[in-house]
Amino acid sequence: MKKVLLIATLLVSISISAQVTIEQTKHDNDIKLSALPYYSFGKGIGITSPDSLFQMNIRFRMQNRVSYIENDGENGAYDGQVRRLRLRFDGYVGNPKFLYAVQLSFAPGDVGEIKDGENINIIRDAVIFYRPNKHWNISFGQTKLPGNRQRVNSSGGLQLTDRTINNARFTIDRDFGFQVHDMNEFKDKFSYNIKTALSSGEGRNQTGKADDGIAVTGKLELMPFGAFTKDGTYFEGDVIREKKPKLLLSGAFHQNNHAQRTQGQLGNDLFERRTMKSVLLDAMFKYNGWAAMMSYMSRTTNENALTFNPDDITESNYVFVGNGFDYQASYITKSNYEFIARYSTQNVGKDIETLTPNTREYSLGLTKYIWEHTFKLQAELNYDTLKYFDGSSKNNWYLRFQVEIGI
Repeated sequence: MKKVLLIATLLVSISISAQVTIEQTKHDNDIKLSALPYYSFGKGIGITSPDSLFQMNIRFRMQNRVSYIENDGENGAYDGQVRRLRLRFDGYVGNPKFLYAVQLSFAPGDVGEIKDGENINIIRDAVIFYRPNKHWNISFGQTKLPGNRQRVNSSGGLQLTDRTINNARFTIDRDFGFQVHDMNEFKDKFSYNIKTALSSGEGRNQTGKADDGIAVTGKLELMPFGAFTKDGTYFEGDVIREKKPKLLLSGAFHQNNHAQRTQGQLGNDLFERRTMKSVLLDAMFKYNGWAAMMSYMSRTTNENALTFNPDDITESNYVFVGNGFDYQASYITKSNYEFIARYSTQNVGKDIETLTPNTREYSLGLTKYIWEHTFKLQAELNYDTLKYFDGSSKNNWYLRFQVEIGI
């Protein structure tokens, strides 16, 4: 009898001990699990803290390309490079109304050549946003100005392997400052956006060149038939295959006071500061796989575009003044092959017509979308004609293959 009681007591003890262990383990796991962040997968990898006071989304993208280039009077050459390698972080801190975006670039073509006394251009975007509601967006930091459509679009959202010759010369690019956007986009009715910016005018990652000039930018966007599907204004081509016609009309004006560089936010340093004015007009249409774009860009200055070295009058530099038009059309098949054609004209201003040519550019492209714009294969044939003031001309062309991949 004593043995039975002893065995029973032992079994109860073991049962109680096991139950305590299970409860304690469960409690410990609850503590550990509640301390882990939550992960989401969509456009990148998202991480949210357990208390939802912090969120970060991580994305990257890479462009690898190989080109065969033949310039007039030169031997043909092959060029292989990592054209872009970007890492992006965005999210919010404390409250979803307070957001941030950071974008870093690592490819040599993005960073540029390292020169004595100049900053490394790794930082592309470093900006804080306040969004009190769905209509207003207020930002402070370094990011793209509300300029021409093709520049506002990510390079990962392009149909061809690069932007146009006019974007290369007349864009207003990134700058540091304040921006206020009033967004009014609706699915199937008239929509409009008003975007303004007050910025330094010196471009990205500038230090030690302070002056009394600032840049002001204003832009109006109209969408008569309603907003594009999935923010379709921010990528080229009708990859989404809009079920109803969509149209964007936009115009921007930019004045950069006492600019120090040949293209305002871009280019080499001038010997004298100049005030520059830019006009940027765009139109975009998409419907059922068809897409068309047209743009006009110009830059003027109230003074002579030429600047001279006061210590050596034979040395000069100039503001790139002039204007240009871009025309682009495409069709994407149901198997996600896209055929693209583009034509650009660029005319330089009278102040610099003896120094740089007028240009015409013709481009044909074929793109295979594997996962929309985030994973695609691109081929492009490009032909340029350059006409100089003395009547001479040059013809250059290249054939390029590019792979874009990212998350």
